[in-house]
Amino acid sequence: MSFVGGPVESINIAGRTFAVAGDADVNVKLGGSENDVQPNGNGTGRVLKTRIPSSITGLTVAIDPDNGDHEFLQAVADGTDEVPTTITYADGTPYSGAMIITGELSYSTANAVASFDMMGSGKLVKQ
Repeated sequence: MSFVGGPVESINIAGRTFAVAGDADVNVKLGGSENDVQPNGNGTGRVLKTRIPSSITGLTVAIDPDNGDHEFLQAVADGTDEVPTTITYADGTPYSGAMIITGELSYSTANAVASFDMMGSGKLVKQ
């Protein structure tokens, strides 16, 4: 079996699909738990679990001004609810969950792309 890496193919946010820039270094956290181990005085240990949200960072997507893509993304960021989101990896594998745009949403007119991150309170699940 070969392992396939490469740029994310696309992301669908609230029903609208965006092509992801080929040079975007996207990082994905599925959500769930992060663990830490704390020692006890008798040499045993305790596992401390911290819940973490799902996240997609480093997104850079193609923007079509005639389609209102920038305004659409801003409306998602302005909203108060997580929206259905599906990210499709280079090998065609999709992961879905509910997410919202977090941090700065920035549009580059020179490159016709927007950069942003997303987070969700649940997990991203392989479809």
